[in-house]
Amino acid sequence: MSCIIKPIISEKMTTVAEKYNRYGFMVTREATKPEIKREIESIYNVKVVRVNTLIQRGKTTARNTKSGVIYGQKNNFKKAYVFVDKDQKIDFYSNI
Repeated sequence: MSCIIKPIISEKMTTVAEKYNRYGFMVTREATKPEIKREIESIYNVKVVRVNTLIQRGKTTARNTKSGVIYGQKNNFKKAYVFVDKDQKIDFYSNI
């Protein structure tokens, strides 16, 4: 079973990736750092130097409706920041 859900592709992560060779991924809650490292190395054929993980707390939201304000919360998820060797790159757009 794959522990990687999807890469995080945003302006901020693209800038960080170009500048520091650091890439972000959404991973399953049970994924460990060695599992993430093995999977990234096998999928993208790169040398992973280091992996940092964190659990991102879901943001609270509010909507205005006819019956009043409805409050809710988005889901929590786990992120992994992967540090790749300085002379290697990951290209997310090669499969398009």
